[in-house]
Amino acid sequence: MATIKDIARLANVSIATVSRVLNYDPTISVSDETRKRIFEVAQEMNYKTLRERSGQSGKERYRIGLLNWYSDQEEMLDPYYMAIRLGVEKECAQRQMELVKMTGQAGDSRPDRSGESFDGIVAIGRFDSDDLDMLPAGCDNVVFVDSSPDDQRYDSVVIDLPKAVGEVVDHLVRYGHRNIGYIGGRNMVNGKRVRDERELVFGERLRELGLFRPEFVYTGAKLFSEDGYKLMKEALAGGEMPTAFFIENDSMAVGALRALHEAKVSVPKDVSIVGFNDIAISEFLHPPLTTVKVHMEFMGETAVELLAERLATKRDIAKKVVLPTSLTVRDSTARVEETGSAGGGKA
Repeated sequence: MATIKDIARLANVSIATVSRVLNYDPTISVSDETRKRIFEVAQEMNYKTLRERSGQSGKERYRIGLLNWYSDQEEMLDPYYMAIRLGVEKECAQRQMELVKMTGQAGDSRPDRSGESFDGIVAIGRFDSDDLDMLPAGCDNVVFVDSSPDDQRYDSVVIDLPKAVGEVVDHLVRYGHRNIGYIGGRNMVNGKRVRDERELVFGERLRELGLFRPEFVYTGAKLFSEDGYKLMKEALAGGEMPTAFFIENDSMAVGALRALHEAKVSVPKDVSIVGFNDIAISEFLHPPLTTVKVHMEFMGETAVELLAERLATKRDIAKKVVLPTSLTVRDSTARVEETGSAGGGKA
């Protein structure tokens, strides 16, 4: 298991710098290059591709375009898509595929790629059907990762979100929590705010249990640490405080934990926290974060494998691969009877 000391050594920075960067300390002054290097080292030390572990290699000589939902800077604010990208890059390297970053992101009118040609494309992010005009005309060798905008035409790699969120809710209920809050973001998709499926499933599951309280749902515009911080501050300033929060991703959970620490609210004594994704920094937080383990690098690796298979066999029937997740229980959740709180606390 990687330690902060290991990461500092490989990133050529101090242990204190690694700790502050991984905890999204807003007061630290480091370059984007250094910040990116720390996140990438942290992620790479926690993962090896299946191909690396098996010692296999490929002989394909394809040119693959990489279309990413996040910019480089956004990847540092939320390393989820960084981890997927690293999986894509490693698998392409193992298969001797040329990987080219395509200009433009989701929401761009149409990226400029004049003179470029690709054998296939890996598109990472939450794309929908209206984003398909970003793709080069006539290109069917496309794999979407983390979304599936056209099941009939394009391959995709996704996770079972309903099952994953259900496990989070069941875990908190099993621990005796009845007042459960939600913190998340609503992405801009084609000019409109869209609720994440995690928020929808969370509401449905709690309604089934007779526990849903809309006043405990806090949503913002983005999915980054500062957004989690602001939304938790909003929750602290409100009335009754939930005894537990499910937070849409680990980056937002980092900010939420900072807000709770500042307000002298103990985690998990006063409030339990569950994140989502299990990015590399989650185990280094204080306390270590209970979160849903998503095999992000494997998602990227699987996307390249799907693309290579489609190119080799000329398959024209789309495949959708749904990968499992698991709940990683750490120290940020506790049973209600162990904390002594029945309805949450307020600083």
